[in-house]
Amino acid sequence: MTTAIEVKGINKQFVLRHSRSIKEAFVWLIKGRKGDLSEKFHALKGVDLDVKQGETVALLGFNGSGKSTLLKHISGVMIPDTGTVRTRGRVAGLIEVGAGFHHDLSGRDNVYLNGAILGMTEDQINERFQSIVDFAEIGDFIDTEVKFYSSGMYLRLAFSVAVHTDPEVFLVDEILAVGDEPFQKKCIAKIQELAGQGKTLVVVSHDLDLVSRICGRGVLLDHGEIIFDGPIHDAVAKMRGQ
Repeated sequence: MTTAIEVKGINKQFVLRHSRSIKEAFVWLIKGRKGDLSEKFHALKGVDLDVKQGETVALLGFNGSGKSTLLKHISGVMIPDTGTVRTRGRVAGLIEVGAGFHHDLSGRDNVYLNGAILGMTEDQINERFQSIVDFAEIGDFIDTEVKFYSSGMYLRLAFSVAVHTDPEVFLVDEILAVGDEPFQKKCIAKIQELAGQGKTLVVVSHDLDLVSRICGRGVLLDHGEIIFDGPIHDAVAKMRGQ
């Protein structure tokens, strides 16, 4: 089976800058700036992950475990300090609500902008435009500047554009927690439809019942390391048992 996502030995550290007292900063200067006033947070530690085409995978773990950071590396939003990430085919991600949207442009202009960023041609966007608007359920607001949109409207339009790019790999990070229940159900149905078409799906969610329904595999992270990788129901059981 073809590999859709290949993650090899990736490491990622973030610098955490803490406010120090004037005395501590003065001592640091007197000592010739020896030592570091900041601390480092090791978000990912030598992570390896292979996802085959058509697999549906949930990244699980408590806050700070590294799951969202891993998803951002897969999407290309972040670059690892060391290691490599490779993906095959078109990747569409809902990593943050409205990411890639330009506040001063209308919904219509943002559909074309986001569609182009996600790899669609102008003809493809023209062909799918009405379907995108209909799915998003924003009606006449399509020609309103998105800075006036509610977070729910943002979500609906961003989700609609992403699913209409016909991606081979679809990445979702807690996005379904935003918006009303009917639209959440509509999103879940669309994700299940994509999975049924053999698309590759990677989801980050704290909703264990949801991921149990839409994913077949669970990858459990803890402090930047994968501690379990197997059937979703086993992964959820381990998560609940922690």
